[in-house]
Amino acid sequence: MKVVWLEDEQELLEEGSRFLHSQGCEVAGAHSAEEAPEMIEQVKPDLLLVDWTLAGVQTGLDLCKRNEKEWQLPLLMVTARGDEFDRVLALELGADDYIQKPFSLRELHARMRAVLRRSGRASGRNDGPEVSDTANSREELRRGRLCILPSQHLALLDNQPLELTRTEFALLYRLAYRPGRVFTRAHLLEEALGDAFAGFERTIDSHIRNLRRKLGDDPAAPTYVLTIYGVGYKFNPHIGEEE
Repeated sequence: MKVVWLEDEQELLEEGSRFLHSQGCEVAGAHSAEEAPEMIEQVKPDLLLVDWTLAGVQTGLDLCKRNEKEWQLPLLMVTARGDEFDRVLALELGADDYIQKPFSLRELHARMRAVLRRSGRASGRNDGPEVSDTANSREELRRGRLCILPSQHLALLDNQPLELTRTEFALLYRLAYRPGRVFTRAHLLEEALGDAFAGFERTIDSHIRNLRRKLGDDPAAPTYVLTIYGVGYKFNPHIGEEE
């Protein structure tokens, strides 16, 4: 596993890098977000570890936003900030997981591996979200005008690519794979983001709103992702029947 770690605490960066190296990871470390683009280009990492507070002008959140637009790499936020607002904000801006200082390095490594599994990069692939009951996650999935290509981490609507975040893609794929099945918010949260965000089920609502907007859905009468009030969401099982 190749890792770029942006961390303002030199002692943690050194100690953590030694431990991760002992676990078979290659770690390139830096103290500022401004150093990240060149490092990412050189290292071509599988994962980003990003502290909220960094040296320089830009913060870890700035890097989260840039990662969503440019690199779309799995990203684990490492920070001393731990209240609900901070966790939700990191999630909204693209963090795949969130670990609060102080933490054990074994837990950090376990979370890194979990993030890679969910992103589909654990074995060097980028096959989209891990779905345990999918017979072959590389197969093309068609739902009416919507086509999902897990092996390319790509969704098309009327043959036009949708600009989805990793979380939005994970939610869409999970729902569309089992049309008609009702998923609770807690289930979707765990599938898309893991247990770091347990207890923040309502954050799924904002991701669903963004997903519907990108699908061109009317929020008052959505076509693809339907709300099951008091429970969660399901993908419309009747999509494609008119064709």
